[in-house]
Amino acid sequence: MTGNGKYRIVVGVDGSAESRAAMDWAVEEAKLRDGRVLAVTAWNFPYLSNGFGQAWSYEGFETDAQAILDEERARVLDQGVEITGRVAQGSPASVLVEASRDADVVAIGSRGLGGFAGLVLGSTSTQTVHHAHCPVLVFREHS
Repeated sequence: MTGNGKYRIVVGVDGSAESRAAMDWAVEEAKLRDGRVLAVTAWNFPYLSNGFGQAWSYEGFETDAQAILDEERARVLDQGVEITGRVAQGSPASVLVEASRDADVVAIGSRGLGGFAGLVLGSTSTQTVHHAHCPVLVFREHS
């Protein structure tokens, strides 16, 4: 358990069905352990090399990430569990690894690629599993 005595679950939120499954598990686990949930949504500027000097709206990416997080938190509201949220700029894996420093477990979804390629974890899942400071649960698509 983290220093404050409450079991802390970090869950990655990206709007996918797999991240919703991770959130559902996190809420149920927090109920069982009298814990709390930190929902984390990461955003990053996309890499583009189009030579046109595309201007990106910093606020637009952050606003979209906040909307995804707010929608997910609203979906699981009023279940008797403390659920806080954080939007952070950075790669999803690095943001989750950093959040894992103060967590007892991280729950994330893995969208994968489907088919044969889907037998392996996605890059975010793989990096988080290998570098997190606590155990990581990965929720996969049901086939």
